[in-house]
Amino acid sequence: MDQSVRPEDTLRRHLGTGGATVVGLAAMIGAGVFYVWAPAAAAAGSGLLVGLVLAGLIASLNALSSAQLAMSHPVSGGAYAFGRATIGPWWGFSAGWLFLAGKTASAGAIALILGGYLWPEQARLVAVLAVLVLGGVNLAGIRSTARLSAVVVLLVLGGLFTLVLVVGAGLAGGTVSVAFDAGTLVEGGWAGILQSAGLLFFAFAGYARMATLGEEVRDPRRTLPRAIVTALALTLVVYGVIGLLCVLVLGPAALASSASPLADLVGGREPWTWVARLLAGVACLGSLAGILAGLSRTALAMAREGDLPGALGRISPVRRTPMTAEVTIGLVAVLAVLLLDPAQLVGFSACAVLVYYAIAHLAALRQPPGERWLPRWVQYAGAAGCLLLAVTLPWPGVLAALAWLALGLAGRALRLARAARRS
Repeated sequence: MDQSVRPEDTLRRHLGTGGATVVGLAAMIGAGVFYVWAPAAAAAGSGLLVGLVLAGLIASLNALSSAQLAMSHPVSGGAYAFGRATIGPWWGFSAGWLFLAGKTASAGAIALILGGYLWPEQARLVAVLAVLVLGGVNLAGIRSTARLSAVVVLLVLGGLFTLVLVVGAGLAGGTVSVAFDAGTLVEGGWAGILQSAGLLFFAFAGYARMATLGEEVRDPRRTLPRAIVTALALTLVVYGVIGLLCVLVLGPAALASSASPLADLVGGREPWTWVARLLAGVACLGSLAGILAGLSRTALAMAREGDLPGALGRISPVRRTPMTAEVTIGLVAVLAVLLLDPAQLVGFSACAVLVYYAIAHLAALRQPPGERWLPRWVQYAGAAGCLLLAVTLPWPGVLAALAWLALGLAGRALRLARAARRS
């Protein structure tokens, strides 16, 4: 943490390994498991299963580098703080700027997905209300976010397990047919498979939110690595089972055109279709809460260093939460909900976050030997994988992410030039 930050301006350390793990699980097992299969199938057909393995592999490499960095830099901000500390302020700014944009886009998309599941005719209204309510929960403190996350994780995991049993029983009893053809596993070609991996990565990025909470966990050098690895491992198992069932039962063509894959997975059988829809709503709420918490902590860290307006670094004297950052991020997310399309936002969000993680790998490479416990090939492979998936995503999202990064860098250069002239 910056030495100029006073103790009274720091956040309160509440969370242990279990609390941090459930925040990550709620962030990862959220909207993604109910949404990403359709665009991934459109890109790669049945090859999305290969894409899922690639996305999980790169997510694992990212988690390892994030854990190594978090052990040495247990502060708010994630790769923004890591980048500043190890490779310089410009790299750190790039990571934070991309994270804020990518995850704000993700928050808007998830809120709209929530509205689409619960009340399709008034999806935007539901989305706005969800952002406002969950922003209020985060204002009450990270303990409130963790409690909400714990409830969400228990409900969603229990519900998904039940749906898997229902579908599995149908397969075993012959009432659910298998539509998968192993000969179509790479029908989308490797370009399509890589694009599906990039889209599927959208659903794995929740552990970034745990890294941004480094200032609010107890014994972060032990807590964060354990929580990150545990949450990711559990998520990989859940996604693997759900993805396999979607491909087996629906087939790639039907899956690609599905607006609600898990509802279609149970074959329209009541009450399981409504169970799937309610689970999607609950999961979106948990994921949205985690995203908003991570965004406000990154904004807090950037404000402390002068990369965002200083008002965003203010801490509530009562709740000891970044109140101004929480409110600002919530308002920007509401704007995204009102103006943007969730389907288009997924590619932009995935591209921005993949580049964010590439910077995190570069930061881990520059750590001194005493702080390193991973072989360097983890960072080299992770950075290369992130950049490869980023450039294979749909081009509108890639171009938008590049334009956003260029805008941020130009603005920072202008601000520094003005400051130099004044001095």
